[in-house]
Amino acid sequence: MVKKWVFRDCTADSPPEGWGEALCISPALLAILWRRGLATAAGMDEFLRPSLSRLTAPPLWPQIPQAARMLKNALLKGAKPVVWGDYDVDGVTATVLCLDVLDAHGIHARHHLPDRSTEGYGLNIPAIEALAEEGCDLLLTVDCGISDVAAVARARELGMTVVVSDHHLPPEELPPADAICDPRMGPPGEVPCTDLAGVGVAFFLMAALNAELAPHTKTRYEMDRALDLVALGTLADLMPLRGENRILVHAGLKHIARALRPGIAALKEICEQDIAAAMTSGQVSFRMAPRINAAGRMEQAETGLRLLRERDYTEALHLARHLDELNQARRTEEDRIFIEAREQAEALLAHGPQPALVLYGENWHPGVIGIVASRIVEAFYRPTVILCSDHGSLKGSARSVHEFDLHAGLTQTADCLMGFGGHRSAAGLRLAPERLEEFRAAFTQAVEKELGSATLTPQLTLECEIDLAQASSLRFIKELDLLQPFGMGNAEPVFASTPLTVIKHTFIGRDGKHILLHVRDRKSGISMRAKGWRLAKDYPPPCLQGRDIRLAFTLSLDTFNGVESADMEIKDIQIIDD
Repeated sequence: MVKKWVFRDCTADSPPEGWGEALCISPALLAILWRRGLATAAGMDEFLRPSLSRLTAPPLWPQIPQAARMLKNALLKGAKPVVWGDYDVDGVTATVLCLDVLDAHGIHARHHLPDRSTEGYGLNIPAIEALAEEGCDLLLTVDCGISDVAAVARARELGMTVVVSDHHLPPEELPPADAICDPRMGPPGEVPCTDLAGVGVAFFLMAALNAELAPHTKTRYEMDRALDLVALGTLADLMPLRGENRILVHAGLKHIARALRPGIAALKEICEQDIAAAMTSGQVSFRMAPRINAAGRMEQAETGLRLLRERDYTEALHLARHLDELNQARRTEEDRIFIEAREQAEALLAHGPQPALVLYGENWHPGVIGIVASRIVEAFYRPTVILCSDHGSLKGSARSVHEFDLHAGLTQTADCLMGFGGHRSAAGLRLAPERLEEFRAAFTQAVEKELGSATLTPQLTLECEIDLAQASSLRFIKELDLLQPFGMGNAEPVFASTPLTVIKHTFIGRDGKHILLHVRDRKSGISMRAKGWRLAKDYPPPCLQGRDIRLAFTLSLDTFNGVESADMEIKDIQIIDD
């Protein structure tokens, strides 16, 4: 798909003299920080040196101290706790974190991860009633609960103390819990970070509970040990890596590198990573996280939880291998559904402009439709809803483009739905089968009202233009690492090249889906190699050979046999007309 190249805003002014020297960074990196909106030297220093000492203390978070005291009081009175999580990585890591902290204080807690296919997301009354029958009288939710009014009310009727910790947008009617922790509910300007993942909320809540329990249990859990879980869940849930999230993930990646948790070490081995090696945020997001997610998508999320709690490496490796097999099955199913969904989308678009896509397959797997929705958005750049049959109703996963607020759009279609929830860019929904066409029309109308009928063009945000002399500078590439971790809210820098000539264009990879370009800077004559993943379909070799082009690319350091070199990854190609 053709992309519109948009350079980051570059104001007429520039950073004051001396900032680069004071921060010990180059003018090039200083300019990148300045363009990204860091307008003070102190702000740049804080960004470049994320330190746990800069985290907001749990007592300073709204809602957290009160909820922690309520949990402490119930636990010291002998309440039997149950932690209710979710079947995705965020929910699983949050559940593991809570169980680990409680275990450290000698408190055994039950947990419940709902089955995606039979229970769906969030709390449900039958499972709550079963837990109450087993004697559970303290319910702590993580990464869910903020929309479960009826289920929380039933838990209270059964005599449970209920503490909801969640990070999703709160509805107008809040659940009647004894305490609620949700950073999106806090008073404007008083919440240190409104973008915490579910595991991030759990981290601060359990840190507060840890401090509350310590005088009574004479022990204290080292909260640093949970940072690997926080990084994994935050990255998997695509939370913006700003402020508190940046600090948590930066520190958590160091713990993932050390891999003291057997489950993390086993995952790294399955992902073909050295157990003692550092991993980037991208490697965690696209290698480790999908394998844990595969458990909840294809089988039971319990397998992912067992992996992260396992203390024996041999058993952890066995569980990791099973997750890898589930992930392979997930990828096969995902590819099948994507092909069918793409054909359906192409058929709809053949009949005329479609500002949105609502696609349905009766036998599409409910655990995979969210990933397929993301791929359809990537292919067609339209807000997309993927639906499948699920226990007598239609279950849907929706993904959006940058320009459209998905949650607000679904709110306009609420009359067609049995329920929905989510964020600006991702959501889940459910509706009766007979209302499919009504929903398709309503959703399309909501999108068209906001975006108009013109076809949108995806934008590629670029930092600046650099030549191959700078692109090949190992010192510059190493300095870019100070911007890590990359992710939502802190994108990896993408640069535009000066005009280049392609001197060689070949396939790479066993499946022939990737390309390798040997390019020469037309002005300086400097040459480099650039890899283009999954670009062979759009640019089959040798179609670019001898052509003049510009590249949009990222840079990283490649080390082979102890020799360092610049690794240039193509994000887009513009052919320069003669």
